[in-house]
Order: sequence, then structure tokens, then C-alpha cells
Amino acid sequence: MNYSIRGQQIEVTEALREYVDKKLSRLDKYFDAPPISDGNVTLSVVRGLHVVEVTIPLTGAVLRAEDRSDDMYASIDAVADKLERQIRKHKTKINRKFRQEGSLKTLFVENGSDTVATMEETDEELELVRTKRFNLKPMDVEEAILQMNMVGHNFFVFTNIDTQEINVVYKRNDGKYGLIEKA
Repeated sequence: MNYSIRGQQIEVTEALREYVDKKLSRLDKYFDAPPISDGNVTLSVVRGLHVVEVTIPLTGAVLRAEDRSDDMYASIDAVADKLERQIRKHKTKINRKFRQEGSLKTLFVENGSDTVATMEETDEELELVRTKRFNLKPMDVEEAILQMNMVGHNFFVFTNIDTQEINVVYKRNDGKYGLIEKA
């Protein structure tokens, strides 16, 4: 798989580029055929921390991982591990739920690794422990952010007063806010 590697507040050296390629090439063993689109890797330095963000678009799914640490190489290692766990978890879920041919199951190799997550691990990770129902008050984005901060959550679901659509505001790791809208 090819990766578009770019740097923010940091120069991407050939050594960093080779290290990213080496670590992320471990993921190739999980795919029957390499994904059609290129993955994106962003290396940056934020408040003294080395941040690595990787996004791999697949057919019907997107793999994304981020890590921040004091060392860029440690962050790259951690992101590769996170992506590998995501693929194994996703593969186990797909193999269990979607047995028909032509589904997302065909994205992944049957025995890509001998450390595939067991069904028991996946069941524990996917256990639903609470369901909430509530009326969504129409409000603008700024009011939704204020409401989210008042209740102390890191996301807030609301009806956007401008579009009448259900939106989600969330607090990002960098301390800023994001908005999720229906496409």
C-alpha cells in the first residue's frame, strides 16, 4: 500500500519516511488485495509532543489511528500497533456477522496473523451496557458546545437549528471542537 506522508511543524526526513513505510507495511499481510486508495500519514509536533495520524480508506470502512508521545519513532510504533488491533478486531467482527460472499469480509486475509482476537475478546469489547433516549433540542453549534461543556461530556448530540438535521459536536484531543454532520 502507498502512503502519502506529510509533516506539520516538522521536516519529514528520508529516515522517518522509511521507518513509517517499514512499520505500516506490516499491515499488508491482512489484505487479500492492496486497498485501491492511498493512506494518509501526518507527522507533527504539537506542544512538544510528536503526533502521528494515519488514515487508511477502505471499501465500506476507514481505519484511523493517532498517537502522541515524546518520541516520533515511538508514536509511529504505537500507531502501527493500534491499526493492527483495529484490523484484527474488525476482521473478527466481520467474520462473525457477515458470512456471505462479497461483503467486507473479502477485504482481509483469512489467516493474516497468528494473534487474531478471539470471539470472547470481541464480545467483551462490544458489550452494550446502557441505552439512553432523549429529545433533541434545536440549537446552534455554539450553544451545543456550551451544553456539552456544562454536562462535562466529550460529545453532544443535538438538532441543528439552521439545518434541522441531527449533528454531533465533540472535543478533540488538541482542545478544539469538531462537528459531525450528515453527508
